[in-house]
Amino acid sequence: MGSQEVSSTVDWQGKHVTVAGLGVSGIPAARALHERGALVTVVNDGDDERARAQAAELEALGITVRLGDGATLPPSTELVVTAPGWQPDKPLFLAAAEAGVPVWGDVELAWRLRGTGGREAAPWLAVTGTNGKTTTVRMLASILQAAGLRTAAVGNIGVSLLDAVLGETEYDVLAVELSSYQLHWAPSLRAHSAAVLNLAPDHLDWHGSMAAYAADKGRVYEGNTVACVYNAADPATEDLVREADVEEGCRAIGFTLGAPGPSQLGVVDGILVDRAFVANRQKQAQELAEVTDVNPPAPHNIANALAAAALARAFGVEPAAVRDGLRAFRPDAHRIEHVADIDEVRYVDDSKATNTHATEASLAAYDSIVWIAGGLAKGATFDELVTGAAKRLRGVVLIGADRALIREALTRHAPEVPVVDLDRTDTGAMSEAVARAAELARPGDTVLLAPACASMDMFTNYNKRGEAFADAVRARADESA
Repeated sequence: MGSQEVSSTVDWQGKHVTVAGLGVSGIPAARALHERGALVTVVNDGDDERARAQAAELEALGITVRLGDGATLPPSTELVVTAPGWQPDKPLFLAAAEAGVPVWGDVELAWRLRGTGGREAAPWLAVTGTNGKTTTVRMLASILQAAGLRTAAVGNIGVSLLDAVLGETEYDVLAVELSSYQLHWAPSLRAHSAAVLNLAPDHLDWHGSMAAYAADKGRVYEGNTVACVYNAADPATEDLVREADVEEGCRAIGFTLGAPGPSQLGVVDGILVDRAFVANRQKQAQELAEVTDVNPPAPHNIANALAAAALARAFGVEPAAVRDGLRAFRPDAHRIEHVADIDEVRYVDDSKATNTHATEASLAAYDSIVWIAGGLAKGATFDELVTGAAKRLRGVVLIGADRALIREALTRHAPEVPVVDLDRTDTGAMSEAVARAAELARPGDTVLLAPACASMDMFTNYNKRGEAFADAVRARADESA
């Protein structure tokens, strides 16, 4: 193989393949390649107890594993298959480029292996964007299921694409969440239809620049056959459509929270309507669902529903299935999750809002807010976020290592808003944060955990942070009962 591109019908027997990284993508990739006769070597930076246990399982199959050294390209390597999080400037990849060895991600491998073994290759409906990917993909899967299609929500959502394309179940279509990392390593992916929900600065340390980040997101449109779905409120997503090389006849389909123009989906008088997949786009509009069918009906979640509906309609799904699928959908935990009402104050957990873009959408969903925020800023700035939300803020409670950055933005742009600065980063701080937020709140307010920061300074992940918030709220509810 050497410097030659590996074809989708490659005979893997005896091919030397290096898999970079153990974990949710590396282990299935190593197994799949080994089963097809490849000579697989797994390299991994870590050498802890968990990695050694994983290595032992693979070595029992006859797979070579090299722990504690993910930098060196093994001799005779003809292809590298990488976990999506490994940065492009790692020495392993620089050595591969020098040797003319192609590098694929797990998504690329899954794309190349789909339809092998005599089975039908299910089309992919792909979703990417800075925020909202998981919710949109799960909404899409719910709509497709309501249409009677065999489908699954897969990819970056946590379900291995390799397992989906190689498993026993034969799907009619797959709802695929793709991160910018995964798209970077998936050069030959060609989806049936795809959506970029939004673009905001994120993972720039990995991509190197906003332009490179956007370009990797835009890869999802390459080769689309039916529809490139973009956000009419985010011109950068439409720019990516214009730049994409698509199949002849593929259409640009916008979604908007306002009244839709031709070739768009949007909202009219509380109704989600379609002016894209109708016989006469100039004069016709098809009702799909009511805003109240979306759970929860926050503005950014309605946008997610419109994107999911656009992809489903591109696949030929009838309007009734869009409505039924949205009604059946239940959001994941810690995404605008209503926890309780106490003394006429609503408590909402949006711990998943780990960056400013997600938090901006969360804050826009409520009129009067006591905001709990803070954590690890990951290089973010908060001036624009605070400026946009200032009129909605009843008060703010700050937690976490980088809370001073948010406090300084509040001082500059919302000096009249009361701020409680909790000088602690232990996990018990959340109970105090909820108590102080309750003191600031008035009947009709929403106490909103939307941290705009990562959680790892105080918690294992955003799930644990959200659980701490919910536990604290429920304890107050029990006390007031």
